[in-house]
Amino acid sequence: MREALSLVRYQMGPDAVVLHTREVRGGLLRRLVGKPLVEIDATTELEPPRRVARRQPIAERRPFKSDDVHGVDLSSISKTLKPSSTQAVAVKPRPVKKMGSMSESLFQLYAELIEAEIREDLARTLLERLADADPHLAERSAEVLKKRLAKLIEEEIRTTGPIRTVPGKCRIAALVGPTGVGKTTTIAKLAAHYRLKERKRVGLITVDTFRIAAIEQLRAYADIIDLPMEVVSSAGEMRQAIARLADLDLILMDTAGRSPRDEIKLQELTALFAEAAPDEVHLVLSATCSAMHLSQMSERFAESGVTSLLLTKIDETHGLGNLLPLVQASRLPLSYLTTGQNVPDDIEIAEPRRLARLMLGIEPVPQGF
Repeated sequence: MREALSLVRYQMGPDAVVLHTREVRGGLLRRLVGKPLVEIDATTELEPPRRVARRQPIAERRPFKSDDVHGVDLSSISKTLKPSSTQAVAVKPRPVKKMGSMSESLFQLYAELIEAEIREDLARTLLERLADADPHLAERSAEVLKKRLAKLIEEEIRTTGPIRTVPGKCRIAALVGPTGVGKTTTIAKLAAHYRLKERKRVGLITVDTFRIAAIEQLRAYADIIDLPMEVVSSAGEMRQAIARLADLDLILMDTAGRSPRDEIKLQELTALFAEAAPDEVHLVLSATCSAMHLSQMSERFAESGVTSLLLTKIDETHGLGNLLPLVQASRLPLSYLTTGQNVPDDIEIAEPRRLARLMLGIEPVPQGF
């Protein structure tokens, strides 16, 4: 990707705007030898959007030769720049402020942001913020620039800290979210932590009666850790279950996965919470989702009384740049990150500095087994 971006810069100049990037798997032989193909759509001009989508060619490029760019191995890039004369433009491009000629260190940082799966327009905006704050930006090394950028992002990340327990009071923390994000496994991690490490009296409530397997999975964890567990399917049963567990320090509540588009199910969830009155409601989202999908789910579930975000499957991502629009736009702070399937180890309290460094690739993304 860096080699491809270098060719974009060489051919089209520092003001080229990258519209789209993707890795092409190619045929069986190329997959076996492990040499990926990279395609990049770029332009030097962004025309005003029209009412009807039309076919729009990307800026003309002159042919290049292998000796045009010194130090770049072109053998691994068969399609560095794809002509877009056959691509229909149906999305309104945002105006991008021109930054003038980029220094080598600044361009290197830009390439690394793209590799970290940060959107091209957002990457340029971040670099512009750096430029506004430092008139001598071109003199800085890429490492210094990256650390300064991490600090900017860190300041935008809000966190809640861990689930709080109060002596003499039963606290209730619920987990909600779409299907398949790992709510039940995360509940087990939290339960094991508070029971075994914090020495708290913990109970479990599940309202995921739609999936028998989820109930049995949570019951297995409850038996291993020696925790009381209640299964409820209505607001009345919720009231009774909480009364039976009222002498505990913490109740962790698992809920059925719900589609953010299912208005009826979201209303049922709101009704259950009205009866349970949880102190904390963590929206569980998978870090493997696209930035747009994350933002949409955050907005929809916020109406159910969500108080924080809990991000799972950090270990299953290549980069975490897709999380940046979420933490910038969402009013919800972050509570936890999960980094694998191991119970109770693969969970950590969300911390702004670490998350910012993970997003920028300063720290490696944890890899599960």
